[in-house]
Amino acid sequence: MISTEVKELLKDKMAILSQNDKKDICLVGPIHLPVQLDDQVIHFQWYTWILLEDTLSSKEDILDSLPSMNLASLQQSSVLVYGDFEQTDNALIRMHSICHTGDIFGSKRCDCGYQLRQSMRMIVENKAGALFYLANHEGRGIGLFSKSFAYLLQQEGLDTVEANHALGFADDIRSYEEPIRVLQFLRSKPVTLITNNPKKLDALKQYGLSADQHIPLWGDISDFNKDYLETKVQKSGHIPAKKLSGTSI
Repeated sequence: MISTEVKELLKDKMAILSQNDKKDICLVGPIHLPVQLDDQVIHFQWYTWILLEDTLSSKEDILDSLPSMNLASLQQSSVLVYGDFEQTDNALIRMHSICHTGDIFGSKRCDCGYQLRQSMRMIVENKAGALFYLANHEGRGIGLFSKSFAYLLQQEGLDTVEANHALGFADDIRSYEEPIRVLQFLRSKPVTLITNNPKKLDALKQYGLSADQHIPLWGDISDFNKDYLETKVQKSGHIPAKKLSGTSI
């Protein structure tokens, strides 16, 4: 359950847009989003919105229903395969959680856009591999709309884990059952996973992933995402990165 203090903070950033004979829209924002655009960091303001069901008539109703709305499941996943993925002995895979802000806009609040593109480069250089783009993994499984609230809480000083908990979610609710079933259809030989998180490899193995090793992937570390990356190391068990660009994670 979301606390009264958190609700009051978030309701100030919500707007209900009403129009005759149409479903209401809940708009959330603005949220500060530093974006790498070519050789500049441009500071944007980011908003998200959803179309509301008739049962959600107030901001409080929306916040109370947030953990049960299952917003992340309304999208579809895909996989990008390169080379002779089925037969090559050494193949790399990346289980990439969709990040609307990082992958599309180039947000500097995380390193997801860099990891997406660098994983593709690594797969091509390896001559075989697959990148799974997991659309229901946004915000570690809470969905884009919920992630916007988590970002607002992070702007108030909470870290990634604390923000998810404050909204009534677990730290990480992603499931890998579906992509593992697809992987097993595409390839029976072992693979090497591109990830910084040994726990992620263990979780994937529980679903039947045939993998013995993983390759860390760090980069694009900046003042904008330093705390985010440190939280991953300290609270989520990620492998610490070597010192990069004057910043140690």
